[in-house]
Amino acid sequence: MTENRAGKLGIMDKIKAAIIGLGRIASLLEDDSLREKPCTHAGAIAANGDFLLASGADGDEERRRLFAERWGVPVYDDAAEMLRAETPRVLVIATHPDSHERYCRLAAAYRVPLVICEKPLADSLGAARRIVRLARNVSRDGPVIMVNHERRYSLDYIGAREIITGGRLGSLLAADAVLYMGKERRLLDVLWHDGTHLADAIMYLTGMTMKHGKNWGAPLASRRGTAWLAGTLSSAGRAKDGIPFVIELGAGRDHLVFEAGFSFERGRLRIGNGIFEVWESEPSPYAEKFRSLKKTVCGFAGPTGYFENMVKDAAACVQDPARRPVSDAADGLGVIEYLSSVTRWK
Repeated sequence: MTENRAGKLGIMDKIKAAIIGLGRIASLLEDDSLREKPCTHAGAIAANGDFLLASGADGDEERRRLFAERWGVPVYDDAAEMLRAETPRVLVIATHPDSHERYCRLAAAYRVPLVICEKPLADSLGAARRIVRLARNVSRDGPVIMVNHERRYSLDYIGAREIITGGRLGSLLAADAVLYMGKERRLLDVLWHDGTHLADAIMYLTGMTMKHGKNWGAPLASRRGTAWLAGTLSSAGRAKDGIPFVIELGAGRDHLVFEAGFSFERGRLRIGNGIFEVWESEPSPYAEKFRSLKKTVCGFAGPTGYFENMVKDAAACVQDPARRPVSDAADGLGVIEYLSSVTRWK
């Protein structure tokens, strides 16, 4: 069923985009007065001159109504009907992870050239692997599949990656991270929902792969306490044991913390929500013949452009089908492989 059909004229050259799932990340978070804008798929698509936000689909009537009123586009209660009627060139999948594989297959069946899939890529390792096999980098007929690991598109994280991989602070020796995302949520749910971003950010920043080693502390099924996840970062050509990292995963806090720290030969870098710090080694002012760390960067000035840059990458991929997205299905699979290895211990 189609609702609130709105005609568009003089825009035939724009990239038509449609969205399945019209909730928070699709549209509703634009109402958050404190977030950098755009902060949703609809907001970023509408703000990009290469795109036309063409339609949306959701089984929830109220969400359809709000989306249609805000963006002035037709909405559908059936995704397949929307794809038949609108023939978008980009499909955003902003639904729960257990439906991602189904909608990726639907996009492939309707020959949608590019899919932007919300994280995590899937709710299981098997589903994530099947999505990757469906993607164009493996299947010639499949869509290009991007995953919205938004920190890969955020200017503060891009800058941090240049510092880490460029050798400014010397060799990376260790990493740590802290994740608190809800007072009463299960640690397992926090890990899969928000830890997806954290794991991907660590792998993006270092260019390495996370390998789980062991857990201790609270069981992941708990809604209280703290669990620690230890492992190593490794890449081709590195020593077999890799670089150690540990993640502190906590419940019971009345505040949110999302941050990662990296220790180097000649300094330290911290990055996260509201955090951007670089500490560099210099002769100590406290003791002779010692060196101390001095904070040389504190904070990130200006907008990060995280959603804006993601949509720009999508436009570039539509215009050049051979282009690999900054965050593709293989990156999404890498995160799922790590999360799956952790959650074998609960």
